[in-house]
Amino acid sequence: MAAQYRTFPRTKFIATLGPASANSETLQQLLDAGVSVFRLNFSHGDNATRKQYLDLIRAHTSDQPVAIMGDLCGPKIRVGKMAGEGMAVATGDMITIRRGEFLGQAGIISSNFPRLIDDLEVGQRVLIEDGLIRMLVVDKKADEVRCQVTTGGTIKSNKGLNLPNTQLSTTSITAKDWDDVAFAIEHGLDYLALSFVRSANDIYEVRRHLEMKQARIDLIAKIEMPQAVENLAQIIEASDAVLVARGDLGVEMELTGLPIVQKRIVAAAQDAGKPAIVATQMLQSMVDNPSPTRAEVSDVANAILDGADACMLSNETAVGKYPVQAVLTLRQIAEKTEDYIEENHLEPKPPKLLQMTHHRTAAIARGARAIVDDINAKLMVVWSQAGGSARYLSKNRFGVPIIALSSAPDAVRRMCLYYGVIPIQAQAPETFDALPVLVDRIVHSYHLAEVGDRVVIAAGAPLGIIGVTNSLSVQTVGRSLDSHS
Repeated sequence: MAAQYRTFPRTKFIATLGPASANSETLQQLLDAGVSVFRLNFSHGDNATRKQYLDLIRAHTSDQPVAIMGDLCGPKIRVGKMAGEGMAVATGDMITIRRGEFLGQAGIISSNFPRLIDDLEVGQRVLIEDGLIRMLVVDKKADEVRCQVTTGGTIKSNKGLNLPNTQLSTTSITAKDWDDVAFAIEHGLDYLALSFVRSANDIYEVRRHLEMKQARIDLIAKIEMPQAVENLAQIIEASDAVLVARGDLGVEMELTGLPIVQKRIVAAAQDAGKPAIVATQMLQSMVDNPSPTRAEVSDVANAILDGADACMLSNETAVGKYPVQAVLTLRQIAEKTEDYIEENHLEPKPPKLLQMTHHRTAAIARGARAIVDDINAKLMVVWSQAGGSARYLSKNRFGVPIIALSSAPDAVRRMCLYYGVIPIQAQAPETFDALPVLVDRIVHSYHLAEVGDRVVIAAGAPLGIIGVTNSLSVQTVGRSLDSHS
């Protein structure tokens, strides 16, 4: 059991399951490499395949916590069917997008989104296949728009359409998404990532549905549209975590501005006390190669330096040739980057919103960080029944591991996303005074500290109740409780 809690980087790793990794041997190797969250991409496969993935994950994690994230598709707009191998277009050509379903040819194409013609306006950009082909709307009629090609290529069937300047008259949650939400509820997923979020209302709509179904699933807002960046503060407030989805975000906005936007999103999440995930093409070259490029290594390190709580791999682990090596590479980069952060005292500042709030747990988290530093504690231990206290502590970037205890298995799984947190399920002691004995036993059992090491404990009475954290104590491993504060 202790081996499952051997030292990993504080940064958390999310791996997407797919044909390359959804087998017993590879999945166990991914866990051994440090994956703490597995992602199911609802854009691919069917429910039967996803159920097989879930069964595989749970067969390998019956005695250790791991979180499962479902990633919803959202309203993906695509080019309609094209004749033959597609239609070549050159800069300056005129292309008509017409309402209806037909085979695209001779300068005329369709779309799978019925209201596309209504929503587009003259002067707006139309991007195809992640921006490889670019057009500008120059004329609009009742049932069609005419576009001038600014960057040519070959328009192929079902390629994605991005409309960075257009306010779409569609919800961020599609009928397919609601089916996938039902699957997530039925099978007890821990997180749902919402695609193409434009406002906080998109988050609240799903949250109300989950509350009605009495389902505890945390919601991750994927920031991948200019509207989401504009409404960032409200979206973060409505969400449980945010994900910098650099794929579509890099298409929808100027690519050269993406690094700065990433920093803004991560910093805003830190200020709000919410986890931030950085995703998309982090180690893309490792889909086909056993080692990353120098630029990719720098990219991952800079995301961690920015304050990202987690890094996510997509194709690298879903369909790549080297899924395990990709995670091990993330781990090596994280270890060296975290060492540099610690040696140079570069931890992010405490969350601004927590500094301004009178929330009791937020104040205790700030105080705990100071005590850990002052007494050179080996560990920070918290009883966090629902995970909230652990999240507050995580965002204060302790220089030591945070051991988060809870009797709720779903809370333990959710805490797998939190930076620096080692979640452990434990039965709550009958009395608050018995907590030090439990901490001693766990610390010894998992070889997390030695006799004589000091640990700081945050908890509240009665244990096992949400929202009662109200005290800090210092304990010497192997002895009775020394003092209270």
